[in-house]
Amino acid sequence: MTHYLSLYGLFLRQRFKILMEYRMNFLIGATSTIILQGASLLTITVVMSQIPHLNGWTLEAIFLIYGLITLAKSINHMFADNLWTIGGQYIRTGMFDRFLVRPVDPLFHLLADRFCHDGIGNFLVGSALVAYAWHALAIPLTVFNLIYLIVMVISGGLIFIALNLITAVSAFWVIESVPVTRAIFDNHLFAQYPLTIYPQAIGILLTWVIPYGFASFYPASYLLGQEVGLLAFLSPIVAIVLLSLSYRFWRFGLRHYAGTGS
Repeated sequence: MTHYLSLYGLFLRQRFKILMEYRMNFLIGATSTIILQGASLLTITVVMSQIPHLNGWTLEAIFLIYGLITLAKSINHMFADNLWTIGGQYIRTGMFDRFLVRPVDPLFHLLADRFCHDGIGNFLVGSALVAYAWHALAIPLTVFNLIYLIVMVISGGLIFIALNLITAVSAFWVIESVPVTRAIFDNHLFAQYPLTIYPQAIGILLTWVIPYGFASFYPASYLLGQEVGLLAFLSPIVAIVLLSLSYRFWRFGLRHYAGTGS
């Protein structure tokens, strides 16, 4: 583990050296997501200005949910964005083969090969939303709550990564895996809002099938003092289970990889 952490640090330093060669591109990439998120937040604010609450949820409470899932998504965006490109950029071109002849785990090499700085914008937006909502909703600033917040955000990020990995493995068979990944990934948009505003079937889907609810709704509900039982603490377990399953599926796909002849 120590070896891989130090190795990742070397990859990260090299990546930032490349990014700093084109500083304007780095700035545009890091701020573009802030602009996109700003447009979405403006829409929510305008809608909520016309109604006092959404099925009992105020604007500030929705900002907390939105901020939590944005933070989780930023982890995936920064550290695992290469999963989106595995088919088109690596397998189709034959570049994936170089991961198989180097003395490191191919999945580690794929993830370390590119840090996506666009995710920094999502991290900043998510942090600002959570900080604002925390203050506006008078959530107690205790050591336990802060530790809980950090654990839930990291767990949420790992849930994003695991789900993207499971779908990205389809590239070993269909090459272009983006449509498959997007079919699952885009469901996180529902989890930007309280699950209680949807039909029960969607709540079940986002809890037990595509569990993005553990990256936003359940942690937010706990911080707001709402009764959600053990669901408020299951995010780390869900993340570990999904990561284990996704890595097993990755190994299965890797065994069936035959290259494209590029």
